[in-house]
Amino acid sequence: CMLLRKHLGSARLVRMEQVGMDRILHLVFESVNELGDLVELTLAMEIMGRHSNIILIDQNGRIIDAIKRIDAEMSSVRQILPGMLYQLPPAQADKLDLLHTQVGEIVEKIAEAGGREISKALLQTVLGMSPLTCREAENYAVHTADVRAGEMSQQQKQRLEEWLSMLQLRLREHSGVPTILLESSGKPRDFSFLPIHQYRGALTAREMNSYSALLDSFYAERDLIDRMKQRSHDLLRLLANTSDRIARKIAAQEEELKECANREKLKQNGDLIHANLYQMEKGQSVLRVQNFYEEDLPLVDIPLDPALTPSQNAQKYYSEYRKQDTAEKKLQELIEQSREEIQYLDTVFDSLARAVKESELTAIREELSETGYIKSYKGKNKKPEKLLPLEYRSSDGFTILVGRNNVQNDRLTLKEAHNYDMWFHTQKIPGSHTIVIADGKQIPNRTLEEAAVIAAYHSRARDSALVPVDYTIIKNVKKPSGAKPGKVIYDRFETAVVTPDKERVAALLIKG
Repeated sequence: CMLLRKHLGSARLVRMEQVGMDRILHLVFESVNELGDLVELTLAMEIMGRHSNIILIDQNGRIIDAIKRIDAEMSSVRQILPGMLYQLPPAQADKLDLLHTQVGEIVEKIAEAGGREISKALLQTVLGMSPLTCREAENYAVHTADVRAGEMSQQQKQRLEEWLSMLQLRLREHSGVPTILLESSGKPRDFSFLPIHQYRGALTAREMNSYSALLDSFYAERDLIDRMKQRSHDLLRLLANTSDRIARKIAAQEEELKECANREKLKQNGDLIHANLYQMEKGQSVLRVQNFYEEDLPLVDIPLDPALTPSQNAQKYYSEYRKQDTAEKKLQELIEQSREEIQYLDTVFDSLARAVKESELTAIREELSETGYIKSYKGKNKKPEKLLPLEYRSSDGFTILVGRNNVQNDRLTLKEAHNYDMWFHTQKIPGSHTIVIADGKQIPNRTLEEAAVIAAYHSRARDSALVPVDYTIIKNVKKPSGAKPGKVIYDRFETAVVTPDKERVAALLIKG
């Protein structure tokens, strides 16, 4: 990790290259070396089960280092040691490359596998296919795992050819569909670049907007749920379901908003009818007129209600226009409210992910109760442990306080801190409010930097590098009227870019 931070911390990713159809990905970076020269470094990611490795390679193709060093005693075929020339793993010569092989040839090769399952025959025969993809092909071709490779009918072979041709086309055109597979609990089980149908309801397949969103959702959600399911499974499910419901509501509202985009057409229709009242009669079902809103005055047909008078038809269009105009403004307001609600739930997710005490979970339950997301929470009969903020001491002796949840964030920032104490928060990333108690003194730069590192660590970005953290005096921080717990706005701020450091943060902790 330190090696990658040293060489790639400020590098720029310029391209990604897959080695054929193999499970090898090369990430190529531009970086500045110790002499100030721009050089290309390659991070080779070899994803091969127990033989997986990550190897950093210099511009001359020599290995800088690797997660797993392999010497001659460990492998006589391929060594991976600093200073050696990087060589690709031995090619799987016994497998067919889907992009360079006729699908009919592949299917005939599969049929020769006799009593082997079709999915396993595919896995052993075709380069780069995963077990999930092989099962999907089998599901499409024969709908069951009971039919063996050598037992396929001609129709089933044709269906397998059809599916492989579809896969071939998607690979060539880069037209995959980012798909995440979810258990009923919401826990991510798997993901794919294809629509998945093999589970028939046992798992839910959800299409994502991008591969980045897919991977971020898969790993972030899986990690969060795994760590917290014993202590907070119900809360996590509530938050996930609520966020999903709100996201669906936003999507529906955005579709309604698109319908309002044509409202000017309604007004134009009303105007055109009104301008031609003199030549209209009651009972018409359509009006053909020149559209004076366009330069070439094209003829347009305007649908009419035969039961209404010409004037009433015009008023009907005007009324629909006003209705959609009002709806657009209301929908924009509702969408903004829903987005703010999702942002709030993200902050609760973040607090829950970092909770390590029962009292923290209790406080989060109470917050969700007060904001109406769960029924009134009374907890156990015994008085809960008083939850205090995390307390740190900077190298210069300044007290640094960190809120554990949204309610505590509000209390720290809006009630307990003084005007010239310093407030920190990760920029546009859910996290805790962090306060440096100035106590009437000038806060040294070292303390400001340590507080920024602490704020970054107590955020969703704790495992990231180069995290932007905004900071300003408490006087510049305000809470909008009616805003949910933890929500503030601020101005006249500065931004520090820091990398969270667990050991460094732990060394400054006083009470936690």
